[in-house]
Amino acid sequence: MNRIVAVSNRVTVPKRAAAAGGLAVGVLAAMKSRGGLWFGWSGETVDGEPGPPALVERQAVTYATIDLPAADQEPYYGGFCNGALWPLFHYFVGALHYSDVHYAAYERVNRLFADRLQPMLRSDDLIWVHDYHLIPLGQELRQRGVREPLGFFLHIPFPHVEALRALPVYGELVRNLLAYDLAGFQTQQDLECFRSAVADVVGPSALRADGSIQYGARRAFADVFPIGVDVDEIQREAKHSQSSETVRRMDAGLLGRRCIIGVDRLDYSKGLVDRFLAYERFMESHPANLNRVTFLQIAPLSRADLRTYAEIRRSLEQAAGRINGRFAETDWTPIRYLNRNYSHEVLMGFLRRADVGVVTPMRDGMNLVAKEFVAAQDPVDPGVLVLSTLAGAARELSSALLVNPRDTHAVAEAIGQALVMPLEERRGRHAEMLKVLRRNDIHAWHTRFVEQLRACADPGLLPLPRRQASAR
Repeated sequence: MNRIVAVSNRVTVPKRAAAAGGLAVGVLAAMKSRGGLWFGWSGETVDGEPGPPALVERQAVTYATIDLPAADQEPYYGGFCNGALWPLFHYFVGALHYSDVHYAAYERVNRLFADRLQPMLRSDDLIWVHDYHLIPLGQELRQRGVREPLGFFLHIPFPHVEALRALPVYGELVRNLLAYDLAGFQTQQDLECFRSAVADVVGPSALRADGSIQYGARRAFADVFPIGVDVDEIQREAKHSQSSETVRRMDAGLLGRRCIIGVDRLDYSKGLVDRFLAYERFMESHPANLNRVTFLQIAPLSRADLRTYAEIRRSLEQAAGRINGRFAETDWTPIRYLNRNYSHEVLMGFLRRADVGVVTPMRDGMNLVAKEFVAAQDPVDPGVLVLSTLAGAARELSSALLVNPRDTHAVAEAIGQALVMPLEERRGRHAEMLKVLRRNDIHAWHTRFVEQLRACADPGLLPLPRRQASAR
């Protein structure tokens, strides 16, 4: 059986209280199921040249972490990854900030990853690289003689080439993706956008009838692999946490009121300010719900050191304060806005207790909170999901109440509809979505990807042509 080598920007060594994000949940599920090596950044920086990887063994998984040079960490991570790629890939083109200095750091960090990872590889490994931080890594490994099967999965959206062109080095990124034997995307739309970029950069003739991409002497494959959740584990956590003190206190604090919940990282792509405005509009247009409904928004801090995220936090605090000041009564606060982390089990308990889940990102690769909300519900008396059409999850969860996240009136009306939806309709919608979640769960996701990587890889292929220096 091939060893799986997963590579990501950060490595998440399991901790009991951790509430990991989508990438970490997916990779950890694959590694626990199959064993292997998980390689990535330790989260620490050093002056000068980083040392060898630090190794931690947990069950059948080896966690290998490296430090990053202090001079490169910020231009790589805060600069190119989150200042250029993140906004562009989420269609916030106006927020894109490109710098040659940042891109050079991005390339250096990917070379460092390749230098430290290559000596650890075995001839029978399947190498699975994750997300936008490490797009060039496959090409760097190829140039170091690596012939093992290389797969790449993008957890965030892939933009259409007409948006991608805003990035001066978009051609390099597309060619780098073709160093992988298999590139995976969350939705069919993401795949089609990638193919549009390949046609623009390499030429339409590279797109073959069998779905493969021919580039020089190499043949690459691209496909759709929607990431899922562990339904049984979420249901177990959701039920078990009902007896925890934190969930009991949350329930007691509602004083019998209905609960609307949102759980998101504090990020401008999540549409939180618009969500608050939609809730305000709901209270304006449905005054009978005043003092009968509480909106609980949990938004743990994300990249708090970046100025853009500090501005989002201020905007949300101001919006929540203004709305609460306008509608609150002596015994009721309309919005409970919390900037803190909770364990995954507690969050699942919160989701199970809620009557309505509001998941309205402006753009999202998948959004596992939407799937977790459905999985956590009591099928006898389930809550209702209000879901953005711009989240990848909307492609699967068509029985949710689908809304445009910028349409505050539509979101407000969907919240109102969810609160009065008859029990039988709620059960029917929930059953349909749960069926989809079980069919495309987290285990199906990593099994399909690994099997397809093993099937499509050809270790006899030549490395990609060296990319030419761009004229910029």
